Parts: sequence; structure tokens; C-alpha cells
Amino acid sequence: HSVSQAALSMTSAFELENPYIEEMKLTARRIARQGFGILATDESIPTAGKRLASIGVDNELENRRAFRELLYTAPDLNKYISGVIMFDETLYQSTADGVRFVRLLRERGIDVGIKVDTGLQPLFGTDGETATQGLDGLRPRCKAYRAEGATFAKWRAVLKVGHGMPSERAITDNAHGLARYASICQEHGLVPIVEPELTLSPGDYGLDRAARETERVLSRVIAALHANDVVLEAMLLKPSMVLPGLDAVVEDASREQVAKYTVRSLKRVVPPAIPGIHFLSGGMGSEEATQNLQAVQRECPDAPWRLSFSFGRALQDAVLKQWAGKAENVPAAQH
Repeated sequence: HSVSQAALSMTSAFELENPYIEEMKLTARRIARQGFGILATDESIPTAGKRLASIGVDNELENRRAFRELLYTAPDLNKYISGVIMFDETLYQSTADGVRFVRLLRERGIDVGIKVDTGLQPLFGTDGETATQGLDGLRPRCKAYRAEGATFAKWRAVLKVGHGMPSERAITDNAHGLARYASICQEHGLVPIVEPELTLSPGDYGLDRAARETERVLSRVIAALHANDVVLEAMLLKPSMVLPGLDAVVEDASREQVAKYTVRSLKRVVPPAIPGIHFLSGGMGSEEATQNLQAVQRECPDAPWRLSFSFGRALQDAVLKQWAGKAENVPAAQH
């Protein structure tokens, strides 16, 4: 019955039969609301260890927990942050006073998200290109995460720019992985953040090439999302800004130029049905990432999607240095 209904209404059976659609649309709009962004704290244990090592702190469970507590209890966090992305370990942790992080954040009006991919695997026969793992067992994990209070999820695909890259094979594999992930999340009531990162790559390619590759990748990701009946109003996009190669002459890429190319590429390929575009900081320093985002917003004041951030290192680095692993530094680090 519902399949014939879908044929008549031009709405997919996936959307018609999904009890979570309206709730997920509201969640996506709430996370993407004006003046707010996403704080990414979903570093895996080895990556968290690298961050802690930079301030001479051991990579122990308690140190990871203490730093995240510092972030989540910062006094004005809920004035600027609408969503926090966690790693599996953190979702189950509590403050030193025994309050679950998920409860603490939700009581502050902040949505809790969870990274569900399980990392990158090399694509054999390519020049170091990767595919993202994590579809196995994703259904029961989504169910469990939602039961714990998560309302959104994240999956990161990484594509490189270089000679013959991103290859057709890497684009196909990663677009399919992102779309399957997004479909499974929506089936279980989690808003998927779709993250196709065109990573800062060695080489002297300019903004023009970076923009072309951005459009190639994003258009294929959007096509895969459509092919998998993903409901665009109930997801968010986390792309890179259009940036030149690491060996390019820097003067060629003023903030205004970065913004111009970034906005042009997004307008060409991202449907206005998607409520929010949350840029990743991807190797940019905190000031560079923030100033580039401001330039993008100036370039596109009438954007059909909310243009905001989903930053990790760009928001955490200064805080980490100020904290230095010492309890007495917490108040200073939080400001």
C-alpha cells in the first residue's frame, strides 16, 4: 500500500514510512540555527593522545575525560555551540561529580552527536587514497547511540587532490559509503552529518583546480544521497573550504578568493534543501578558519543554507595549551 502511495505522492517509501523524519528535520534546523556551530570532540584515542602529548600530558582515560569535561562545562558554551560530536568512549562518561556528559549537554540545550565511522583503510592499487570503514554493525550501534541520547552522527570520508586524484574509484567508493551511512542513520532517527573532506594536499594546484575537484566530489556525493533516498532536510553537510595546494603561492589565495570559489562551488552543487553547511577546519589554524568562515558568510549573505562551522582543533588548541593538564587552570582555559 505505502509503495503505491509513494508512487502517487512522489515521496519515497523510505521517507513516508520513517517515523523520525519530522523530528530529524527539527534537529537539523536546530543544530544549524543562526549564530551557532558544532564543536567536534570526536578524536579517537590515538588522536586524542597526540593532542595531549602536545602539552606533555599522558594519554590516559582520566586525562581525556577531564579535558572534555572542561570543554562541556565552559560557562558560555551554550551561547555559541548547538551540537557536540563525541567519540564512543566519551558518550558514556560523566563529570567528576557523576553527571553524564550527554545529560549535562542536553540540559544546556546542546545536541549530542556521535562519530560512527571506524577510520580509514587504504584503497589497494591507488596512490594512498582511502575508503572509510564502519558500515558493518552500524544499525545496532545507531539504535544504541539514540537510546543513550544522541540525536546526530558523523562519518568522515577523505579525498586527496593530486595527479589523477581524486580517482574515479575513490570518489565512487566514498560517495557510496557516505550515502549508505546517511540512510542507515536516518532509518534509526539520527541526523547524519555527511563529511566529504577534500584534504589539504601537497602540490602547487590553485583555487581553480581545488574548486573543480570540490564540485566533482560534492556532486557525486549528492547523487549517491539521492540514490539512497536520504532526506536532505534531515541531514547536514560538513565540507572543506576550497583551498589551494600546500605548495601553492599563498598570495594567490586571499580570504576573499577562498570565499568566492567556495561559495561558487557550493551554489553549483549543494541543493538548498540541506539546512546547514558546517565547514571543517581541516588543517587551518583557528584564526585562519574563523576569518575564512566570516569571508564566506560575507560572500553569500543570502545563502539558502546556514553557513557555519564544525571545528575541532581550531576551537580546542588554545584551550588545551592554557589547561596544560592542571586542575587549577580550568577556569582560565574555559574563558
